[in-house]
Amino acid sequence: QVQLVESGGGLVQAGGSLRVSCAASGRTFSSYNMGWFRQAPGKEREFVAAISRNSATYYADSVKGRFTISRDNAKNTVYLQMYSLKPEDTAVYYCAANRWAVGQNSKQYDYWGQGTQVTVSS
Repeated sequence: QVQLVESGGGLVQAGGSLRVSCAASGRTFSSYNMGWFRQAPGKEREFVAAISRNSATYYADSVKGRFTISRDNAKNTVYLQMYSLKPEDTAVYYCAANRWAVGQNSKQYDYWGQGTQVTVSS
């Protein structure tokens, strides 16, 4: 089992940058596929980015070229670096983990953090 804690959210102006982090407990972090999802008010949770155990990366079309997912297994942490932020990126950002398959479907993930709020002002 793994516990996930997100941090780094905040308020940023449109066009700005922000990095959110997700720290995982346990000694087997490197064996987990990690994903970032987000949920805006009144909307369903949506896939943002994912990184596999061997660091293959995947992105939603809406963030491709603007966001970068990475992981540091020595620190048990996954990052989401966000550039050129837009007001429509405003949401609660969640990280998630599973040991079976990296993917874009939230149902594939077994463990979730509590989320961190990212607000982009226009």
